[in-house]
Amino acid sequence: MSDIALGCDLTYEITEPTTFLFNLSVAMTDSQKILREQLTVTPQVPMESFQIGLPKNRVQRLHLLPCEFRLQYLATMSLAPQQHSTWQLSEQPYPDLPPEVLPYLNPSRFCESDILGNFAMREFGSLPHGFSRINQICDWIQREIRYEAGSTSAQTTARDVFVQRTGVCRDFAHLAISICRALGIPARYVSGYAVNLFPQDFHGFFEVYLGQRWYLFDATRMAPVSGLVRIATGHDAADVPFATFIGAATLIFKSVWANPIGGQSPGNTGGQDAVSTA
Repeated sequence: MSDIALGCDLTYEITEPTTFLFNLSVAMTDSQKILREQLTVTPQVPMESFQIGLPKNRVQRLHLLPCEFRLQYLATMSLAPQQHSTWQLSEQPYPDLPPEVLPYLNPSRFCESDILGNFAMREFGSLPHGFSRINQICDWIQREIRYEAGSTSAQTTARDVFVQRTGVCRDFAHLAISICRALGIPARYVSGYAVNLFPQDFHGFFEVYLGQRWYLFDATRMAPVSGLVRIATGHDAADVPFATFIGAATLIFKSVWANPIGGQSPGNTGGQDAVSTA
């Protein structure tokens, strides 16, 4: 178990009436306990909080007139991921998958698993099924895709990344998800904070359904999986942006952090354990 101090500080220039949806509060699961939490906005305006979707993503909605707007989110939370031996984790046959995970086998806005199906079967179809196959997918992405900040946009899909061979964290996750789904493995996107990520920012990773749980993976390998803190879960990044707005707003400042309290950093599991926070 690790206690983590995390948060973000965002400033926008608003030039016409604008409605925001923010999705940046830590998810509440059995593995993520929020000890303290504060969300403040300047100027102070009415704010509506609610949950969206099956994973119950936490969202705040507010309406702003032209101004300079600042949002600060501060949280102290206890992270206690479930860890299991990888050799016990097999892929579930399609007839045995629970109904609620079936939608995460389908192609989605940024994860064209149908288009990448032939490649996925040719490259990974004959590998032993289970946790090790997901790790080998991540290994392939590490070898073949170059991480390069600013190399993609909010419209970039997994197919685009596969062709151009560059991307950022969300692109790495989208490509891994697409390959998994093409192999018949339920996979979904997770947005979050990450301890020991450099440079610090919101982070995109993914999880797959093995055995009878969802297990976390980070195809970028830029932060320990046991230090990934879930914000929101969806089919892909289109479901879980940290901010969405209708109106006219420009982000002029952003700071994000996730730091261990007391010097106890979550460590890598060394490939010996699978990590779940769902």
